Parts: sequence; C-alpha cells; structure tokens
Amino acid sequence: MIDSHCHLEMFKEQLPDIIRRAYDAGVHTIITVASDVESLNEAVKISEQYPMVYAAVGIHPHDAKELDDKILKNIFELSRHPKVIAIGEIGLDYHYEHSPKEIQMSAFARQLEVAKDVGLPVIIHSREAFDDTVKILKEVGISKAVMHCFSGSLSQAKKTIEMGFYISISGVVTFKNAKKIKEVAQFVPDDYLMIETDAPYLAPEPMRGKRNEPAFLFYTAKALSELRGVTIEDIDRITTVNVNKLFHIGELPRGEIAYKIRDTLYLNITNRCTNVCRFCVRFHTDYVKGHNLRLEKEPSANELIEAIGDPKDYKEIVFCGYGEPFLRLSLIKEVAKWIKEHGGRVRINTNGQGNLIHERRILPELAGLIDSISISLNAQDRETYNKICNPSNPDAYDAVIEFIKEAKEFVPDVQVTVVDVKEVDIKKCEEIANSLGVRFKIRHLDQVG
Repeated sequence: MIDSHCHLEMFKEQLPDIIRRAYDAGVHTIITVASDVESLNEAVKISEQYPMVYAAVGIHPHDAKELDDKILKNIFELSRHPKVIAIGEIGLDYHYEHSPKEIQMSAFARQLEVAKDVGLPVIIHSREAFDDTVKILKEVGISKAVMHCFSGSLSQAKKTIEMGFYISISGVVTFKNAKKIKEVAQFVPDDYLMIETDAPYLAPEPMRGKRNEPAFLFYTAKALSELRGVTIEDIDRITTVNVNKLFHIGELPRGEIAYKIRDTLYLNITNRCTNVCRFCVRFHTDYVKGHNLRLEKEPSANELIEAIGDPKDYKEIVFCGYGEPFLRLSLIKEVAKWIKEHGGRVRINTNGQGNLIHERRILPELAGLIDSISISLNAQDRETYNKICNPSNPDAYDAVIEFIKEAKEFVPDVQVTVVDVKEVDIKKCEEIANSLGVRFKIRHLDQVG
C-alpha cells in the first residue's frame, strides 16, 4: 500500500523504526509532506535517505504568514529534486485561522503558481474553506490535485471529482461517529480514491490515543474495504494505481487478461464490441478496480487457462472485460469446457447480441458450459436502446430480447441489467425482466466491478 500523506520529520530519532514497521505492515511507499519552513528541507532529506519515501514541499495555511519570496524560491528550487513529487500541503484553514484569511489565500495562490510553473500536482489542505479553495484553484488553473484528509460533505466531494481531483481518506473513516466521511468514502469512484494516515495525527481505530504512523494505514484500508464491499487487496490496488497516476511514481499495470475482484476471477478476452454505449466506462478510463483492461493483444485459450490456475480457487469465473465476449465464441467454449472439467463455475457478461454476431442460435452450443449469464438490456424500447447504446445493427434490441428468452432454456441462472442513465425507464425495464421470467439488476453509472 501507499501512504499518500504523512509527516515523517515529526518522528525524528524513531524514524528508522517507523519506516521498518511500515514496510513490515505492507506499506512500501510513503509520501512525506512538508508543512512549515523547517520541514521543507527535512522532507527532502528523508526522501533521500529512504528509497521508499517521496516528498512534497509547501507551506501549510497555519504558517502562511511565514511565506515570503525567499521561502517561495526555496520551494521552487526543492521542487526540482527528483524525489519531490508534489507541492503541498498548501491550502486554506478557516477553523483555527492561525494566519489571517487574506494571507492564507495569497500564500495558497502563490504556491499554486509554483506548482503550475514546474508541472507538479498539488496536495491541498481545506478545512471549513471549501468555496474559497475551489475558487482559487480555478483562478490559477490547477488540473492535478488531491484533497488530502477530506472532511467535506458529499456535495463537496462531487464538486471535487467534477474538477478531476482525487480525494484522500484518512483514519477518520474508522471513527464510530464519522457518518459524513463514511458517506463520502462509499461514494468516491475508484478512479479518484486515495488513502493516507496524516501521521502522526488522526490515529485510526483501534489505535486511537496512540501516535499515528504509516503502519496503521491497514486500518483505514480495512474500513474502506468494508464500506465499499471489496477486499483490502482491492483497496490497495485501486489506491496504488491512483497515487502512481497522479504523482508519477512506480509503474502502472499493463493490460490484464485475468483479474480478481473480491473472490471472483474475470477474464478479459477482447476490447472489441458491437455497441458504442454512451455510458461505457472504457471510454474514460483503462481501469476497473485498479486493473488495467486495455489489451495490447487478445489472449489465446492457453494463455487464459494458464492465468486462471485452479478454477476452484474462485467463487466463479466470468467472461467479460472491455468488450463483447461473444465476439470470441470459440475461445469461450474451449476455456469454459476446461473450467467446468476442473470444478469451476462459469458466468458470461454479454450485451446479448451473440446470435446477431454469428448469424445463428449460439446458446445450444453453450449448454452445460455456462452456469450463469448476465445480459445488458439497458433500455425499455428499441428507440432508447439505439440512442444510448449505438449498436452496429439497428435491430439489436429485438435480438437482445429474443436472446434473453432463449437463454432460459440453456443457462440455469439468467439476469438482465440496466444502467441508471436518465433516458432509461427503470420501472419498465424491470417489468420486461419480470415478463421474461429472469432476474433484474440495476447497475449504477460509473460504478464498475
């Protein structure tokens, strides 16, 4: 895991033990963040001493009154250091006002200009000052940032994401009465989520009362995994990818042909599709739950079988990915047969156009190979379907309906899904599912995996 925000200079002589405990706890990258004049150079020095540590340089709003041209020049010069990956933490804090508001706003804007000049992202502190924070960010034209230790409302989280900024969740999410941040933590899309300790502050449950440290990041990840219905491994992977993307540290994963989410294995067999759905996640990200699904080439059956390992290790194995699986029907039949022979359970996620693609009834060929199938209905009528899904065949909707009817004959468990975009009449779609005698599920826009 990556602790995206802490203050290692505050640990002084205990630092070697702090670093060792973090590494032993699975935290293999730490970003130490300067906050005052003294910590600027110290943060960089620590990053030089420990390969797993990177630094951010900036003056916290509490100390904004200390910022002058000399210190600003030092921030600029330090920003050129290879281990400095951001300007921060900088921003506004109207709760304490250790520095007057006007001075805070000026110091914030000046440091944002440095970040813009040197091309580094920004680590933002904003407490009871959200509107002014956003106003200044927009005025300066900042496009790469993370709101550290987010403490705002759900509506403020949505505005933050609309600006393209990340939201970092701290140990506060583990507190029993932290209802507001728990709501935010459940909402934030995977592509915008980070985690941090803010050590030595804000120790999580069950460590409250102790001095926080990077090793305690596990408790924040655990709380997030429970709130979001995923594993700690999923949270680790999602947040690591996001930190690497924003701060350009570490390598991003290449396209994966088999990827695990919770206790299910997904097979990414093609990026090709017969629809160009307006809401499809593949048009704005390569990632699902931290997995890169942008294939460099389509996998063979042998490559998939090798990637699966033991099918019994998973609740089920799902053919899906960033395209329409039935474009590779022969491969599905070969791999599904192998999975079933080795004790696995098979599901297919499809747009229901398999018969159109192959110009024949394909479901009889899958009898006994498929345990479950999820078919994207996506609309209450042909007109709406063609408008939002842009199928290559204008008769696709009627073919999907027929495919659903036929699926019941050959697949034990059939489900249809719709995405809750504004053009879709969810109630009518559910009525269609009921009339066809299949299960119905609503998929929420931008919530994938």
